Amino acid sequence: MTGLVDPQKLGSVFVTLLVIMDPPGALPIFLALTGALTQRQKVAAARRASLVALGVIVLFAVFGQQILTYLHISLPALQGAGGLLLLLVALQLLTGSEQEQHADAGVNVALVPLGTPLLAGPGAIVATMLAVKSSHSASQYVAVGLGLVATMVVVWLFFRFAGQVHRVLKDSGTVLITRIAGLLLSAIAVQMVADSIRAFVSGSA
Repeated sequence: MTGLVDPQKLGSVFVTLLVIMDPPGALPIFLALTGALTQRQKVAAARRASLVALGVIVLFAVFGQQILTYLHISLPALQGAGGLLLLLVALQLLTGSEQEQHADAGVNVALVPLGTPLLAGPGAIVATMLAVKSSHSASQYVAVGLGLVATMVVVWLFFRFAGQVHRVLKDSGTVLITRIAGLLLSAIAVQMVADSIRAFVSGSA
C-alpha cells in the first residue's frame, strides 16, 4: 500500500484540508441554514454538500489553472469573490433571515453556500491545486486524491449527525449558535476579502 500511496503526502493533504474546511466550525452554519428542513432533507443536504465540495475541488485540481487562465481570473479575485458571498450568508445568519431565504430551497442550500464557497472555498481549492502541482509521481497523485476523499468523509459525518447535535442544543441553543456562527463567518469573509486586496496591492495577483 505504501508503494501505491505516499503516506507523507496523504497525511499532509488530509490535515491541511481538514484544518481549512474546519468541519466542527462549519457545523453551526449547517444547522442554521438547514433549520427549516426536515430530517430527511438535512441528510440529503449533508450528502449533497459533501459531494458538491468534492466535485468542485476535483474540477479545480485537474483543470483549475487552465480555467483561471482562460477566464483571465487570478486566485486573489477568486478569493475575494468567495469572501463577498460568505459575507452575504453571514449577514443572513446575524439577522435571522436565513430561515426565510432557504425555507423553500430544499436541499439546494447544499450547493450554495454549503458546498461552495464554505467547504470548497478558495483556501481548499488553492491548497489542492498546490498539492497537485507539487506531486511528481503516481503515488503522490493517489495520495492527494485519497486525502481529499478522506477529508470529505469526515465533513459528511459531521453534517450527517447534525440532527443529534440539534436535539442536544434545543431551539434556543441553535439560535445562539447561529448568531455566533454568523459573527465568525463574517470575520472569515472579511479576512478573505482583506487577503485578496492585500494580494492585489502587493502585485502578487
